Amino acid sequence: MTKKCYFTFPTTYQAIRAEKILAKENREYRMVPVPRSISSSCGLALCCLPEDAQVIKDYLKDGSVIVEGFFELEEKASAGPLSFLRKRRS
Repeated sequence: MTKKCYFTFPTTYQAIRAEKILAKENREYRMVPVPRSISSSCGLALCCLPEDAQVIKDYLKDGSVIVEGFFELEEKASAGPLSFLRKRRS
C-alpha cells in the first residue's frame, strides 16, 4: 500500500489556479479526477506524495487558492512509486 495526498477544490477555477501556481515550482503532483472514496461528485483533485503535501499547501495558501479539503489515502501500489506523478516545469 502506498500513501497519496489529495487536495480538493470548490470549483474548477480554483483547481486550475492551483495548477498554474504549482507549474512555477519544482514539485511533483498531478491533477486527477476526485477519487470516489473522497466524493461521489465530479471534480478535480491535486494528487501528491505525503512528503510534498505541506510545501504544496503553503504554495496554495500564498497564492490565495481556496482548498475545499485535504485527504491522505492508502492505495494499492502502482507500477512504480512515482508512476502516478509527473513533474511540471515551466
